[in-house]
Amino acid sequence: MDREQRTYFIIDLKSFYASVECVDRGLDPMTALLVVADKERSKGTICLAITPAMKALGIKNRCRIYEIPKNLEYIVAPPRMQRYIDVSADIYGIYLSYVAKEDIHVYSIDESFLDVTAYLELYGLSPHDLALSIMNDIREQLGLRATCGIGTNLYLAKVALDILAKHSPDFIAELNEESYRQRLWTHRPLTDFWRIGPGTARRLNALGMYTQGDIAVYPENLLYKQFGVLAEYIIDHAWGRESCTMKDIKNYRTRSKSLSCGQVLMRDYSFDEAVIIVKEMADELSLDMVAAHVVSNNVSLYIGYSAGTYPSTGGNMTLQVTTNSYRILMDAYVRLYYKTTNRIVPIRRVILSANSVLDECFEQYSFFVDPEVMEKDRKVTRSVNRIKSRYGKNAVLKGMDLYEAGNSIARNAQIGGHKK
Repeated sequence: MDREQRTYFIIDLKSFYASVECVDRGLDPMTALLVVADKERSKGTICLAITPAMKALGIKNRCRIYEIPKNLEYIVAPPRMQRYIDVSADIYGIYLSYVAKEDIHVYSIDESFLDVTAYLELYGLSPHDLALSIMNDIREQLGLRATCGIGTNLYLAKVALDILAKHSPDFIAELNEESYRQRLWTHRPLTDFWRIGPGTARRLNALGMYTQGDIAVYPENLLYKQFGVLAEYIIDHAWGRESCTMKDIKNYRTRSKSLSCGQVLMRDYSFDEAVIIVKEMADELSLDMVAAHVVSNNVSLYIGYSAGTYPSTGGNMTLQVTTNSYRILMDAYVRLYYKTTNRIVPIRRVILSANSVLDECFEQYSFFVDPEVMEKDRKVTRSVNRIKSRYGKNAVLKGMDLYEAGNSIARNAQIGGHKK
């Protein structure tokens, strides 16, 4: 393991989507009252982002439109996902002007880790001053405010960002293992810390641990008994330790890969309507698999129902062949749907997955499937992918896409389930 003392940044853009919308309107993201939400969906639509000024009024970031005080005058900006992707790429370009791509890990559309260890001496700057220089460039070139966590490992950088940076006058906070113990060993709640969710926090609380300091002095053998292998990172993080490096992230390769697609429906769907959605998504997944040159012999389906009406259902199925044929995949998903789905309760979520995908060279046939038919399917799918790539996803449609219950035409005009 790389034992050299390292310096990591994680830079986050404040209220990214909302800030981009403010800048494009000539408004100050820190003072304007603006939310990013698609009002056309429903009154209960969730706001994807709100400006810091809205947060200062006590409004929660992921609120619904109807939860915002009626007497408040504010702008509702429809989400523009392609615009946010373009701005994110511009920000990445600024990072590249300071460090090599090997030292950048994009954590999300608005957060990135940077390993700046080798660059501090090159620029003759302290970690704080280098962070400030990058953040100033982002603000001058794009008009966006950034925050930065600095740490001697990836975990400490993230915690510095999440807990401390937003309260700092210049939106920068630094931590090493010693300052972490001094400043945050008594911090509550535990859910403020990276990788401690509500469920883990409840289990720790039940054992009398409410702070990282409590965890640090708790008998390790009892933690392993309660949490198994997860106890290792819980203990390490309590002491501010993290063994993973940027090099480890870049070298990581998953042993098993899967492809999936999912959507939240805009209204309650009946059993008969939702089967159209399953067929559309099976077709979409087949297109993705052919484009990625992968095949699978195991598929899974998840169905979520209208809020509070019925527990989610689903299952998986092993196929007789290893394939990416839309004909075979669609048949498998439809059979799985009819086998596992409640026929009475309204449906709101659908997720399809192709599990443990392999390169196409591992494709396997069976006596029950004509290889020529599978190869014909693949050629058709590749042709469709080429046409869609050139002329847009709605350039080729199937008859089922024209059903009233179909969603493909609308989804093809979206990115991440939102308007481009």
